[in-house]
Amino acid sequence: MNYTGPKAKVSRRLGIAISPKAEKYLERRPTPPGMHGKSRRPKKQSDYGRQLLEKQRLRFQYNVSERQLRNYYAKATRKTGNPADILLQSLECRLDAMVLRAGFARSIHAARQLVGHGHIEVNGRKVNVPSFSCRENDVIRVREKSRQIDAIGYALQSASFPPYLNVDAEGMSATLNSIPKADDIPVICEISLVVEFYSR
Repeated sequence: MNYTGPKAKVSRRLGIAISPKAEKYLERRPTPPGMHGKSRRPKKQSDYGRQLLEKQRLRFQYNVSERQLRNYYAKATRKTGNPADILLQSLECRLDAMVLRAGFARSIHAARQLVGHGHIEVNGRKVNVPSFSCRENDVIRVREKSRQIDAIGYALQSASFPPYLNVDAEGMSATLNSIPKADDIPVICEISLVVEFYSR
């Protein structure tokens, strides 16, 4: 389910910004939320606590529900290869993540909204399912009638693009050149701890 709660509070709890606005809050108040955030002594974290933190970081950066993330992990373990890399690649190839990486949105939440409202097309066909899985050589494009949306142009001005995407900023389109390598994916998370969490 799409998270609609206070993003700054979650960002402070996780120690990472899940939206551009949350970055400003983290700069001013990097401590955990709550009235004792500043004075609270840092506790020694258990192995389970570290695994849980990394799992939550991954989940909120892709804005997926617990059930969705668990299903992605189950699918990753059924494929040949490193489950950690496969899990990360599967999440990164979601359409809403591709829209974010292409610079059409400033946050994963805005990217999900663009997809859900029908502003994005894949290979010339409108797709309004955020979890749609993109494949190699797929072309993700902002629909012609949606290119006047100010938020998209604003997002593109400050965007930086990963090596697995070929982005045409003027044409508002992006091509997935290859399946992303785990090292190239801009996510703050120790993915191996997420695998440990689900393999308990």
